[in-house]
Amino acid sequence: MIIGLIILLIAILILPFFIKQVEHNLEIFLFLMGLIAVTITKLLSVELFVHIFQNEMLYFITGAVLIAGILFKFTASRIRAGMERVVGSVPISVILFLAIVILGVVSSIITAIIASLVLVEIIQALPVGRKYKVEFCVISCFSIGLGAALTPIGEPLSTIVVSILSQDFLYLIRSLGVYIIPGIIALGLFGAFYVGKRAKLIDKEQIEIEAKEHRCYIEADTYTDIVTRALKIFLFVVALELLGTGFKPLINTYIIHLDSMLLYWINMISAVLDNATLAAAEISPMMSQEQVTAILMGLLISGGMLIPGNIPNIISACKLNIGSKDWAKLGVPLGLIILLVFFMELFVLKTVSGLFISRL
Repeated sequence: MIIGLIILLIAILILPFFIKQVEHNLEIFLFLMGLIAVTITKLLSVELFVHIFQNEMLYFITGAVLIAGILFKFTASRIRAGMERVVGSVPISVILFLAIVILGVVSSIITAIIASLVLVEIIQALPVGRKYKVEFCVISCFSIGLGAALTPIGEPLSTIVVSILSQDFLYLIRSLGVYIIPGIIALGLFGAFYVGKRAKLIDKEQIEIEAKEHRCYIEADTYTDIVTRALKIFLFVVALELLGTGFKPLINTYIIHLDSMLLYWINMISAVLDNATLAAAEISPMMSQEQVTAILMGLLISGGMLIPGNIPNIISACKLNIGSKDWAKLGVPLGLIILLVFFMELFVLKTVSGLFISRL
């Protein structure tokens, strides 16, 4: 059984990279893999599906994506028009700071998907060169990826974690808020100084030239797009529930015994793999809070380093036609720095302070 689960996990991690049909139909693929996982472990039953469909968070995140998508359809043009007016009277550095922080925080309510679409509209309205738009996009996606994890309706990762651990709506804010909120503010300050102070304003004609050069055309979502996106999220979360149940024996045999620091660094693979899938395959209610925090922070931070790691990255890069190399130029070094900072905060400083207190 364990060997079968390991082979299945390897297939889940590898096949989306080599088979385009799998990459473009990830929700269906993961759903089928989830069914195979619970079949291997002999956990497939009607009761399992009843339990999954009784999960209120499944409907909350689907409804949030649907409602927010419809609202965004009616407000997208106003967001861009408003940004164009603001740019004329507010310094770019201030705009970038506020955008990074606000989108990071509200993504936990409007969902990471809608926050990403809003980000794209803001970026389109900024009168700066493409290089600075890409840098701003990368930093903002780190912020959105972190902030969306504060509530179970922000993104599938947070939904599945709350479900697996049988926790309440505010669990993630209580356990991760002390790390995530300062992190979002720090990203806002970094964006304001690193991008805002360097960015040079350009006119509308130059913006249009760059848009054509990089084939960056933003098409408005249809109602079919909005409904399809919500249904995909529904299927995605169901698939994650199945995977989480199916991989329990593997988690309880190997992962649950790993040290928190090792779990933190292992999850750097989230840079190239979907972090919600990894969370479903790793998180267990038998883990300590330190282990859960280490896994989640490792996943959330690493997810911003490369395009495949996070939903905001994928949406923004696709809409703005940002290539993997352009993303990695800032995403990888910034992600490594953030990982080191949080490692110090989570483990080193806590250990040092504990030793200091014990000697008093």
